[in-house]
Formats: sequence, C-alpha cells, structure tokens
Amino acid sequence: MCGFVGFTNKINDANRVISDCAEKIKHRGPDSDGFYVDGGIAMGFRRLSIIDITDAGDQPIFNEDGSKVLMFNGEIYNYQEIREELIKAGHIFKTHTDSEVLLHGYEEYGTDLLNKLRGMFAFIIWDKNTNELFGARDFFGIKPLYYAKMGETFMVASEIKAFLPHPHFKRELNTTALENYLTFQYSPTYETFFKNVYKLPPAHFFKYKDGKLTTERFWDVHFAPDEDMSLETAVGNISAIFKDSVKAHKIADVEVGSFLSSGVDSSYAAAESNVDKTFTVGFGEDEKYNEIGWAKEFSKFIGKKNYSKVITPEEYWDNIPKIQYHMDEPLADPSCIALYFVCNTAAKHLKVVLSGEGADEIFGGYNIYREPSSVPAYNLIPKPVRRGIGKIAEKLPKKHGVNFLIRRSKDLEERFIGNAFIFNETERKSLLKIKTAAPSAVSITKPFYDCVKSADPVTKMQYIDLHLWMVGDILLKADKMSMANSLELRVPFLDKEVMAVAERIPSKWRVTKENTKYAMRKAAEAATPARTAQKKKLGFPVPIRVWLKEDKYQAIVREAFTSDTAKKFFNTDKLCELLDIHKSGEYDLSRKIWTVYIFLVWYGEYFG
Repeated sequence: MCGFVGFTNKINDANRVISDCAEKIKHRGPDSDGFYVDGGIAMGFRRLSIIDITDAGDQPIFNEDGSKVLMFNGEIYNYQEIREELIKAGHIFKTHTDSEVLLHGYEEYGTDLLNKLRGMFAFIIWDKNTNELFGARDFFGIKPLYYAKMGETFMVASEIKAFLPHPHFKRELNTTALENYLTFQYSPTYETFFKNVYKLPPAHFFKYKDGKLTTERFWDVHFAPDEDMSLETAVGNISAIFKDSVKAHKIADVEVGSFLSSGVDSSYAAAESNVDKTFTVGFGEDEKYNEIGWAKEFSKFIGKKNYSKVITPEEYWDNIPKIQYHMDEPLADPSCIALYFVCNTAAKHLKVVLSGEGADEIFGGYNIYREPSSVPAYNLIPKPVRRGIGKIAEKLPKKHGVNFLIRRSKDLEERFIGNAFIFNETERKSLLKIKTAAPSAVSITKPFYDCVKSADPVTKMQYIDLHLWMVGDILLKADKMSMANSLELRVPFLDKEVMAVAERIPSKWRVTKENTKYAMRKAAEAATPARTAQKKKLGFPVPIRVWLKEDKYQAIVREAFTSDTAKKFFNTDKLCELLDIHKSGEYDLSRKIWTVYIFLVWYGEYFG
C-alpha cells in the first residue's frame, strides 16, 4: 500500500516541488520514497512495503527499455498467475512485486489488462515515447485517485493534499459540493470540495496527452439474479467464493490481522482468515456503543488474541480536526473517527488488516432494504392518495410513523438516495446564505437508477449504494483512516469474483422478513456462532446524539456555528436553532448538526 503524486512538468524546480508534494502523503508510505522527473512529467512515490519488502520493490518501476514508468497504490491478488503469462510472452521482470505486473501487463494487453486483475488499485503509467499518461482505478473504488487541471498543468495523486505545494494549484472552495454534501453527508458527484479537482470514478481509466483528457469505464456491476436458485446453492456458492477471496487477500510478506465488531461481516472475515490478532474499539460501557465484549468473546471462540481500546469523548473530539485533514474532503459519518482509532490500535502491531466493508452493499445487508416490502398493504392504496397523505404528513411533527407516510408517498427513485439523507433541498437552501448551482439529489441518483430500471427495489437500492454511498462514504473513510496510520486495509467482500456470485443471488435470499443478508448469514453460520451470524445490523455506533446534549460539547459546536466562517456560508440563527431543539429533546437533530459542524472543522483545516 502506498501513495503517489504526479504532474505534467511545466515548472523549473520540479524536483523540489515533487518532493514537497510527496511529503504531504508520507503517512501513506513511510518505508521509502522514489521519484522520476523528465521534461514531460514529475512523479513522486511513498511506499508501505507489503509484498517483496526488499529495496527491489521500490518505485518507480520501469519496463525493459526504460520507456514506461509506473507508480502504483494497492494490491493485485492474482499477480503471480499474470506474471507467469507475461514471462511466457517474453517479458523480463526485475522484481517479485505485484506492481511490475501492471507495467508489463499494460504493454502486452493495453486496457484489456484491467479486467484481468483481481485486487484493489490506483496507478499511473507514463510513456516517454508518446508523452501519454495512463491511469486507472479499481472496480469498486477501494483506492482513491484524484486529478486536477490547473492552467497548462495536469496533476494526479492518491490524495488531494498532495497538490497543495504545487505553485499552479489554486485552492478554491467548490460551493456546489457543499450543498450536495448537506444532503448526502459526503460529496456524491465526481467533483470535490476543491474547484477543478475531480475523483476518477471507480472502474474507470484515463489517458492524458497533449492537454486532452479522456476517461472510460471498463467494468460495472450487473445484477442478473437466478430466480430458480435454491437457498442451499446460494449459501454454498457464497461460502466457496468467500473462502477463496480471503485466501487471496491474505497474500503478503508481513503479518495480516483483522478488525472485529459484534457484526457478522467482520466476524465472518476474521474466522475464515485465521489471523492471529483482531482489533476492536468502543465507547464507554453501554453495549449500544461498545462492542468490545462481543469481540473478545468471539476472538476467544476462534482462538485468537483481541486488542481493544475504549475511546474517551475527549479523545474523540480532540482528534476531529486532524481526522478531517486526513479525509481531504469533509465526511459527516461519525464512525470515521472511531475507524481512525481502530486503525491506530492495529498499526501498533502490524501493517495489514482485513475488514468487512462491502458485504452490506453486495449481499443486501442494510435494514433500509426491507422498507419496500414492509406494510405491503399500504402499497395497495392508489398512488395519488398516498401522495396526498404524504403532503399532509410533511406538515406534522417528524416522528417515526409520520416519516413512514412521507417516504411511502414517493416512488423509490424519489425517496432513496442512499444510506444517509440529512437535509432535503428546501432545508439546505434555507440553511445556506450562499447560492450554488448544486443539482437536486434525484438528478444525481437518476443515471444510476436508469441502469437498473427493470430491477426489483432491493437490487435498485443496492446498485445506488454500490455507486454512491459505498464509494463516497464507506471506502473513502476506510482508505483515509487506515492510510493516516500507515496501515493497509483489505476488503475481501469487495472482490470481483465475490461480486459475480452475489449478482446471481435472487433478492428473496438477500432480504427476507427474518433478516437482511439472509444467504450470506447462512454461509457465515459454518464459521461463526448462530447468534453472531444472525445478529441484526448495528453499524459502527457513536454516541454523538448523547454528547450533543451535554453543555461541554454544545458549547464547542455553538462556537463553531457562530464563527466568522459559519457566517460566510450559513444563516447562523438557524444553525443555533438546530442545537436548541436537539438539546430540548424535542427531536434528535444530531446528524444535521454534525454534518454542518464537520464541514466547518474541515474548512478550518484547509482554508482557515
């Protein structure tokens, strides 16, 4: 696992600048660095050595005649198989790393290489003969890849902060991203919070030459459920492919551990991987916010050592600025701070961990996926009547039953934008003092819904989450929080071979009346106790709802809400009103408050 940065060379002191840029992402690779500079490009690299940990694995890596230069972040789990094919084709390897396979593979297969790969990756290849830069990002977006065009300079990097030292980089806030964020709690489009800085979408590659950038998708999820598939077959297929994926994800020349919560995803991964160490964090002693007891009990069950940490409120709040700096863009998911601490705990013992990200999206694990089939009789009410009921309900106090009436008055495509929905468009415009060109939430999700028009509701929701929520929230925090601690995080559920199996499972074996991830839970029962396999989805609980009622933390947030920065963007009286209502206990507005607060903290780190 590593980090890289590059820019087309239009400056005189490129050697100094590329060194400064790479230094910004030293946390991604503290073991070594490497640079390449010529008249067309400057490239910098930071290495966290995992495979071929000798100096031979350092980057940049060159092909036989030195005409192509590679920098790579990630792991290719089937590299040995591809390496053998390339050697038979006449390629000469200088290292035993998975990185070099990408270089010779691109020479041999061109962009067809990408669909041969199994792994997580973001990489760039510079062709000195053609002055063309090629780059690609993995199937699910596990590894990040950003690019920017500033005047005549094109930049690409593993993190946005690597662009900051470049003299051509113009640091400007993208207010459109701010308005979108207020609804989604993350930046949902391929724009970022920095003007003219973009995310390369997952499963895409780019080519840059003579000032022109082209991008193209090379892979996508294609749900094609086999409705005749038996539960026994579904369970057997999942069990076999997950064992295979875990085996592939354990390839390393260093020790591999595993994160562990009380849930089925991390427990299944820890049990199948047979690692020696597991890692858990929690808050206080309330089981709602502390899964350490569950994790220790399960670690004992599989005969492994569990390392845990109880995060104090003071630690949590004190580290928010540093964590938002590492995120590059604001992310209002409270669990990202908890994830930072479990990564920090693991990094004291090893370099690589397995984690359970992705299981919910590909096997149907979120509780919200049960909503379309809940109270089926309500769907018999004619749509115009439901719409009328919803309009009335919108004027009532927002309680659980009322929210049901509002949501079910709308089509799925109108109401479901993913696992987070913070401010609706009326609320966010009322809150903002500034005007932006932000699109509606529905217009952001529509291109994805259009790809699954004929699918069942559960499949549609999974497809939306795979392309928006998982990339913008789940995988963003997984990469940034692990790399902030120089730790490689691997996700065996997010494997294209696992996805190929998941695509065939009918929705009746994904979400049932009994539970979510039904078939996957049944597969997990062979490796975990039934009470673990069947435990309801909990997420990564953080007690911000409780903290935000306490005077100490109310004061911290109120100071931010009345600051000069807040006054630039928001109607601060409305911000303070959110705080007052939450403290009164009338409504739980903690997620709304948190979303604004995190933006203000992040803004202070990058623009303060």
